[in-house]
Amino acid sequence: MSTETTPELLDALLRVAAPSGYEGPAAEVWREAASFGEVTSDALGSSVVRVVGDAGAPLLAVVGHIDEIGLVITHIDDEGFLWFEPIGGWDPQILVGHRATVVTADGPITGVLGKKPIHLLKEEDRKNVAKITDLHIDIGAKDGDEAKAMARVGDPAVIAAEPVSLPNGRLVSRSLDNRLGSYVALEVARRVGEGDGIAATVAGLAVAQEEIGLYGSRTSAFSLDPDLAVAVDVTHATDAPGISKNENGDHALGSGPVIGRGSTLSERVTQGLIAAAESAGIEHTIEGSGRFTGTDADAIQMSRAGIAAGLVSIPLRYMHSTVEMCQLSDVEAAIELIVAYAGTIEADDNFRS
Repeated sequence: MSTETTPELLDALLRVAAPSGYEGPAAEVWREAASFGEVTSDALGSSVVRVVGDAGAPLLAVVGHIDEIGLVITHIDDEGFLWFEPIGGWDPQILVGHRATVVTADGPITGVLGKKPIHLLKEEDRKNVAKITDLHIDIGAKDGDEAKAMARVGDPAVIAAEPVSLPNGRLVSRSLDNRLGSYVALEVARRVGEGDGIAATVAGLAVAQEEIGLYGSRTSAFSLDPDLAVAVDVTHATDAPGISKNENGDHALGSGPVIGRGSTLSERVTQGLIAAAESAGIEHTIEGSGRFTGTDADAIQMSRAGIAAGLVSIPLRYMHSTVEMCQLSDVEAAIELIVAYAGTIEADDNFRS
């Protein structure tokens, strides 16, 4: 039974509350860890660390988004309850009965997600699923005035669900989607910088606002203007009950990184990733996509006059929940794969035609 330890940086990234549009706390952790290279950031909240290769060599961007799904306070009522809208895509059933961390100007405060108890529901209402509008956050305030002194409209919140290690090197936490990608992007840049013989310049990116529209990858791809890019995200692990492999492919926890292949992805980059995995003996699977991937790769490939984009994903169970689960060996293998691929890029390679 594997007893892999969660990397210190990944653990730190998972413990900060940073939903889309409020990525600052996670970005600060990331940028501090990226001090080995040239670090920049932008007004949207995205961060870049660059490791310079040979003069004139292609620039490879490795892109993970650092935001997570969350909540934003929209109203504080006279009784002191906080009402909210979702940031990103939630299944409301997941929220019922959880603790929440509300990020305020004076620091984080704890609340609970409340709804009418089942005892008080009418018989017909018991059969209905909960809606976001049925839920509120209770921060223990005695009335509206006290609540408004503690929190404000526009304050973000996340579900309190910190990392937990399970057997077989498996990690459970909220925000694995996609602190994993931003962690991989940084680690790829770090290892390229520590190694030798890689011609390409490599930039690791932790981009903002993916969960609400792929916004950070759009602006970052435009400003950085890389020759090629690899987006790093999560995909559905298909070894959990109720998931059809016929519809979603065969991507089990522990089966390694998932290389995307499809109509919006550069076949040259895709085949390069596959060849690098095979050459390095890295176990992997392939995921096909017909019209879009739903990841930052979709935005990157349309930036400027087009950027050759690939996709590497990490199998994840229970996506967009408080108990997302990955296997750490898959995370490490994704890093090794992209570093290996970077090593195959020649100084005179042209990805723009």
